[in-house]
Formats: sequence, C-alpha cells, structure tokens
Amino acid sequence: MDFESIYKTYSPKIFRVCLGYFNDIDKAKDITQETFIVVFEYLGSIKNTENIPGWIYRIATNKCLRQLANERRNERVPDFDFSKIEYKETAIEEGSYQKLWQCINELAELDRIIIGLYLEDVNQDKIAGIVGLSHANVRVRIHRIKEVLSIKMKKYE
Repeated sequence: MDFESIYKTYSPKIFRVCLGYFNDIDKAKDITQETFIVVFEYLGSIKNTENIPGWIYRIATNKCLRQLANERRNERVPDFDFSKIEYKETAIEEGSYQKLWQCINELAELDRIIIGLYLEDVNQDKIAGIVGLSHANVRVRIHRIKEVLSIKMKKYE
C-alpha cells in the first residue's frame, strides 16, 4: 500500500481514537498528524504489511499516552472544559455522540484504548496484540466496558 491510500483509509479512524483520549479536536488533529508523520517515515522499512492497521493504531495510542503523560507532568493551569459548552446549532446526534465520548473519557486509560479501537471496528485479536492482553481478556473487558458505558449513558438521559 502507498502512503496516500493508507492515509485516506486510516486517518479518520485514528482521529476518532485520538479524540477519545483528549475530547479536543485540535489535539486530536495534532496527534493524528504526528502519527502519520511516523507512518510516512517508516513505511518503507515495514516487512510485514499485513498488520499495518495494528501498527498505525499502536503508534497513535503511544503518541496519545505520551501526550497525556506530558500534560500531567507539565500541568500548571487547569484546562477549561469546552465540551460543557452547549452550542445551539449542534444536532441531537452530535450531542449523544459527545456524551458517549465524555463517558469514555471517564474510563481508565487501558479501557479507553480498548473501546476506542473496538468502536473503530478493529477486531479483538488485533486489539489484544496492540494492548498486550489475551484475546479472552479483551473480550471480557469489552463486555464490561459496554456495561459501564450503558449505565453512564442512562444517567445522561
């Protein structure tokens, strides 16, 4: 695969995964861009092209985790949570989608990674490889995460 087709295929998915970490469109765009810079730099040296999606997700996940760690280390002034501002022109669906991502943001880091990848239709075997857990453990965690998110979403209704 060439870089352009990889970018067109995976950049929207990677953006949504990054958005799940930060709930900030600008940060998600930045991390997505940084991810694909790495992909571009190392694409020619990849020997196993079957797992390119897993490799890209792993890069994005590591970049997001590093960014979160850097922000915690350098946190001096609390960030303003723009997600609490209601915009009248947003559709009901966008509000539900935003509430879902707010609920996902409240999860532990590993659970956010797992559900973010799951929502991007990454199969459970690949998720297991990316996060370093067994397939059975990932399957159980996804089930539990869905239950937790269901309870949290009902609170918003």
